[in-house]
Amino acid sequence: MGTVERIQNSLTSGLSPDRLEVIDESGQHVGHAGAIPGKITHVRVKVTTTAFAGKSRIERHRAVNELLKDEIAAGLHALAIEAKAPGE
Repeated sequence: MGTVERIQNSLTSGLSPDRLEVIDESGQHVGHAGAIPGKITHVRVKVTTTAFAGKSRIERHRAVNELLKDEIAAGLHALAIEAKAPGE
């Protein structure tokens, strides 16, 4: 299982999202800090879930970061997060 699939699985099991998109943006960062040729190092996550209703932007980002802490520890260098509740 690849990085994108592991991220999808972690966020799906942890947040039960209505919408989830995990985008590998590593190719856009070739030559930048943290970029490793052939490895997924830069990811954008777009997630909409009722779990975020009433939560601040910081609380939402903390929840995503907590669920992905193993990926971050394994070398995920950059994580862009777009976290919303339904209807936002």
